[in-house]
Amino acid sequence: MRDANPRGEHRHRRAIPLITAALLASAACARPIPPADPQFVSEWMRHYYGIIRAERISPPVASRVLAYAAVALYEGLATASPGLVSLAGTLNGLDSLPRPHPDRRYDPILVALAAERAVLDSLFVEGLPATRAALATLTDSLETARLARGIPDVARVDSRDLGERLGAAILAWAARDGFEETRMKPFRPRVGPQFWINDSRADEYTAQNLTAVSDFVALDNPAAMLRAGEASERALAVTRPKAAEIRTLKAVNPTGATEPWWGTLRPFALRSADECPTPPPAPWSTSPGSAFYAEAKRVYDVGRALTEEQRQTVLYWADNPGQTGTPAGHWLAIGSQLVAQLGLSAEQAAEMFVLVTLAQADAFTATWHEKYRLSLLRPVTYIRRHIEPSWTPAIVTPPFPEYPSAHSAQSAAAATVLTALLGPVAFEDSTNLALGHPVRQYRSFQEAADEAAESRLYGGIHFPMANENGKALGRCIGRSVVERLRTRAAPPG
Repeated sequence: MRDANPRGEHRHRRAIPLITAALLASAACARPIPPADPQFVSEWMRHYYGIIRAERISPPVASRVLAYAAVALYEGLATASPGLVSLAGTLNGLDSLPRPHPDRRYDPILVALAAERAVLDSLFVEGLPATRAALATLTDSLETARLARGIPDVARVDSRDLGERLGAAILAWAARDGFEETRMKPFRPRVGPQFWINDSRADEYTAQNLTAVSDFVALDNPAAMLRAGEASERALAVTRPKAAEIRTLKAVNPTGATEPWWGTLRPFALRSADECPTPPPAPWSTSPGSAFYAEAKRVYDVGRALTEEQRQTVLYWADNPGQTGTPAGHWLAIGSQLVAQLGLSAEQAAEMFVLVTLAQADAFTATWHEKYRLSLLRPVTYIRRHIEPSWTPAIVTPPFPEYPSAHSAQSAAAATVLTALLGPVAFEDSTNLALGHPVRQYRSFQEAADEAAESRLYGGIHFPMANENGKALGRCIGRSVVERLRTRAAPPG
């Protein structure tokens, strides 16, 4: 017997797939967004160390790049993480940022990835081809892994859109920090017996360790700038040259003056670069009975009697540009290890990443403001003039003024933030395994910061007063960051 209404049956059969598709789409939309993986944050932190090393950028420039990258990642996660709040309105000059639409669903990882990609494409526009390729590969891999978790298409599209708008807003904010105005600005060192000069000997520019990518420094081209007619396969592989016209990611030049105008940049959390007061150095004097002479004599005496343990401490915390990820990168590497060691959540990891990098960036701005304002000479200059002409420090003296110690300040700032977030926990640091240094163990973050500061005395590159007052400056900056930047939503009620 034939159906009296075959057309109706066909319509019914055609409707079944449509209904099924609609139900599946509805189920996909209703499926909860997977939680953010803390490994996502630590992976970025770990990669940044290698990128900074490869680019051979100076410590202040590295701190700026890390700070903006951390803000992009943090703000991306904060858009869809109920436990985090935006830093807009608390960071200097960052009044507002794009916010998520209340009726749309977002994946925090995809938002953060899109924001990070936008910011890094701009910050590393002058980066080495290998750097740009590495960043693209990392973002693509992380995005593919995240989408495999079953993120709905509509959430993927909306997340990418929001992340790109976040990245654009962060870049617009970064463009107003005064960095561009410092590019190519002429600098004239102060002249006088107490003022800094870059007087390291030429043979000290030879690389301190041999690697597959950098095993010498040409004395007539210490920044390994690319010159017409000198490019070769060996030069490209060994010295990693950069074009001379690069402005944003210049290779550090040991014969010049590193970022003399950095102290004029807009801080992130400090109200001004000199908000945290730094006591003046000891009064200038060459008299053997003076306080200043005693500072230099202390450096001289310690350097002549270094133990093997002290020498290893010097090298462990040297954090030289081009050979390592610089001081800021060292503490970033410590942070990436803490994610796994302490079992931090993605929110805790992002909070740590952004607050530590912002504190370090402000520490570099504050110390550079004082360094070039005072322009105090380095111990090597004073000792050779007034104590022993042939004296040589344990490590190469950096190409910028002495007081206060930036290494001490940024280490103390990082340690202060980490202690406020995580407590005085014991931890292990394996950052320099690749350089031949064994894992070091510390009872607290402050202990590590104290050792980093002391290493500059052992290395012969800072007077004791620069280290002690640098630590005090860093602690002040760390406290300011923790007190002013609220990253956690207030509990209900």
